[in-house]
Amino acid sequence: MQYDDEVLEVVVPVQEEHIDATALGKTIWNEITAGVGIWGAFRPIVAVLLSLVPFLFLGQHFNRNHQRGTDWFLLQIPLAFTLVLWVGLYLWSIVVAWKDSSVIVSENS
Repeated sequence: MQYDDEVLEVVVPVQEEHIDATALGKTIWNEITAGVGIWGAFRPIVAVLLSLVPFLFLGQHFNRNHQRGTDWFLLQIPLAFTLVLWVGLYLWSIVVAWKDSSVIVSENS
């Protein structure tokens, strides 16, 4: 078999796509905030921080559960005589504020 000096060259056209900076930024933003936006990502944290203020149950009011916040505010008066039960109510309000805020975020996204 003889080798010829002919070389066969195949050229495949390549389409270079322009990367849209806005679309790239939106994709990165959605990945960082889990698709719920910056407010959705931080809403449960804000609810917990407000719930840390003792006696006022602000996390419940922040989540628009005004009736629950008012009920717990009134419930703490008799529970204040038994410090252990009041601490339990206080800690439970923090947990519920986190839960309710997370549900609000998941329903909005």
